[in-house]
Amino acid sequence: MSKKLEIHGVHMHVDPKLASYVTKKIGKLDHYVSRHARESIHVEVMLKEEKVKNKKNNICEVIMHLPGETITTQESTINMYAAVDIVETKLKNLLKKYKETHGSMRIHRRIIAKLKRQTFAQKEM
Repeated sequence: MSKKLEIHGVHMHVDPKLASYVTKKIGKLDHYVSRHARESIHVEVMLKEEKVKNKKNNICEVIMHLPGETITTQESTINMYAAVDIVETKLKNLLKKYKETHGSMRIHRRIIAKLKRQTFAQKEM
């Protein structure tokens, strides 16, 4: 669970049920970040409600501050819970890319060494 998770409502009141849903969905995304970076994650969730020509439009915007990078995603739907779900899947993909680029070089070295050993073993046969 992310330690620093702020939930703000703009033009709406965030009820406890919605706040717990957002905490459950967005709070578990720290599993996609390396262990040393988990302690410094700061997440801001903005839940907005707009009314345009008798239509309600719910916007969920998440700003995730990570070491070396800030990730921002936003989604607009009719239902706030659906917007949170879509933002969660977008963040999962962005965090996987972040982990690949900012990951440990030891892992890369081990994979490269393993591939070299495999190709060397195949050449000997």
